[in-house]
Amino acid sequence: MTVSENTFENLRLELRRGCLTVAVLAQLKEEHYGYTLRKALALRGLEIEESTLYPLLRRLESQGLLTSQWREEDKRNKRFYRLSPDGETILTRLLEEWHTMNAAIERIV
Repeated sequence: MTVSENTFENLRLELRRGCLTVAVLAQLKEEHYGYTLRKALALRGLEIEESTLYPLLRRLESQGLLTSQWREEDKRNKRFYRLSPDGETILTRLLEEWHTMNAAIERIV
């Protein structure tokens, strides 16, 4: 990988990290377990690997932005996630910031 490719990849991952957080929070306005969350995001054009999703879910839950509970479904225990009240507030604020940033970037480029 050349220096410019390496730089691009690092910057792309940095950009993607923030976007994934917003997308996961937004998708979890409705309850999902990991697999259905991945599928819902993919259906909307945002692929996310399990190795990225589950640590993100744990981090967001530890920050108080998500709640979760174990339930049995289809004879298997599954952990269901949903946006917490604090998560709803943060999502609203992040979306406002995203819209402001996006509009500014559109004007710049």
